[in-house]
Amino acid sequence: MKQKVGLRKLHLWVMTVATGLVVANIYYNQPLLGDISKEFNVSEAKGGMLAMLTQIGYAAGMLFCVPLGDMFKRKQLIMAVFVIDIVALLLATWAPTIHILMLASFLIGAFSIIPQLLIPMAAHLSAPAERGKTIGFVMSGLLIGILLSRTISGYVGAHLGWRAMFLIAAVLMIILAIALYFLLPEVHPDYKGNYKELMISLITITKEEPILRVAAIRGALCFAGFAGFWSTLVFLLQKPQFNAGSEVAGAFGLVGAFGALAASQVGRLSDKGNGHYLTAISICLVIFSFIIFGFSGNSIAGLVVGVIIMDMGVQGTHISNQAAIFSMRPEARNRLNTVYMVTYFFGGALGTFLATQAWHIYDWSGVVAMGLILSVIALVVHLYFRQFSQKNKNVL
Repeated sequence: MKQKVGLRKLHLWVMTVATGLVVANIYYNQPLLGDISKEFNVSEAKGGMLAMLTQIGYAAGMLFCVPLGDMFKRKQLIMAVFVIDIVALLLATWAPTIHILMLASFLIGAFSIIPQLLIPMAAHLSAPAERGKTIGFVMSGLLIGILLSRTISGYVGAHLGWRAMFLIAAVLMIILAIALYFLLPEVHPDYKGNYKELMISLITITKEEPILRVAAIRGALCFAGFAGFWSTLVFLLQKPQFNAGSEVAGAFGLVGAFGALAASQVGRLSDKGNGHYLTAISICLVIFSFIIFGFSGNSIAGLVVGVIIMDMGVQGTHISNQAAIFSMRPEARNRLNTVYMVTYFFGGALGTFLATQAWHIYDWSGVVAMGLILSVIALVVHLYFRQFSQKNKNVL
């Protein structure tokens, strides 16, 4: 086994910036769905499928590629993934039909999985007593990337067109790949089996780790409501009471960033053993946010308040979940992360699908009801399985 390299401040910052820039690829299309639907003359429900396919692709990439981080040298794997991601972004830039754009969207999601290689890497390199703090710091980059991606794409879409956003993203990935090649430390794998055995071990790990199962279900339910909200917000803002477009929808990312930054402090608190209570509070914030959204179908101010609270809740839950699962099995952190994140993003894809259909049938009230029901179920799951947190030092 290779000796573990210490986590230096430069490494931490490089991982954090890279995580934010790469994860943004998954969310650029959300404020642009209205413009894309109009260009290809398709319904809003069909246009909304682009966001769903991107999230399904992300889940597929995490399932089949992220476990390889336990099997191959981490930096070599990251460079290979970059190449395919760049090609996918260029395909989206010049997509002649909605179906080609759907394919490109799936591939963009599938090969924007670099953050899910970097986060376990940061956990692996950090000292155990600071693991929650480290995860929270790297996650702050990811969360800001998720939220500001909508602001950036909304602005670019309004002024340069939606295709320009994908071209800009491809250029950014080329620059980032070069930077990571020279600045990122190498991490050598401990796993000695083959790919088939590696994939089978995902099932074994899931069966043997109840904390992982609960965290994955809880995270997926919260993220489903989150993804559903962001996928349909642009449709609400285009209605007569707001008469706004992609640029305004993207600007909400700036609002959400404040909530995400506050949530990044959850990692520090998780190091002190407060995971169960922090998670319960975070899920309650998500529930409260959807109650606010229910009264904010005609109010920008209400939407702003709800976004801040929702992002604090969803991201606080997510960071607490990851601090819990990364405390287990150091040799299998990429596989633990795979199980958790695949479930998480299938939840996001399901939430996007349900929200776009709810919007089509019941308008904004349907989206709010969906988010509220899913977040309440998440709280029930969390409280029902409380015994696991009591048996595992309150990390759940």
